[in-house]
Amino acid sequence: MLRLNGYSTSAFGKSHETAAWEVSPSGPTDRWPTRAGFDKFYGFLGGETNQWSPAVYEDTTRVELPKDPNYHFMTDMANQAIKWTHAQKSLTPDRPFFTDFAPGATHAPHHVPKEWIAKHKGQFDQGWDAVDGETLTRQIELGVVPASGRPGRPGETGRRGGRRRS
Repeated sequence: MLRLNGYSTSAFGKSHETAAWEVSPSGPTDRWPTRAGFDKFYGFLGGETNQWSPAVYEDTTRVELPKDPNYHFMTDMANQAIKWTHAQKSLTPDRPFFTDFAPGATHAPHHVPKEWIAKHKGQFDQGWDAVDGETLTRQIELGVVPASGRPGRPGETGRRGGRRRS
């Protein structure tokens, strides 16, 4: 729909729409991002992808990754998206564009760069329930969430957050 209305479209990151048996140079490519509405695709097809050595595709062509021990897909993906956006704005500055930016970082396996782990070391040692409760308290104080807690969340205990234990 966006393409039909004059948009340039791109998808960067994870895409789960292509069946595993269709991921090959011979296709079929009907369910690949570039055949499903995107002008540009740079990412991986399927979940559970190693973020240090993913099978990356540009459109429908497999990309040879750099032999860099510090390579991480998130950085590569962001750089590619920035590069594409700059090209869109310099070549067709008045044309609207849409970018689907879907990092693998929020999907299993959680492969976080060591620098990020070091940066946040100790900040979450109190456990998920405690961090969730602290977050909920801040959201209530900011007015993002009603004082009664998050709506529609089974087992919510209001201001404290977390879940009820039986």
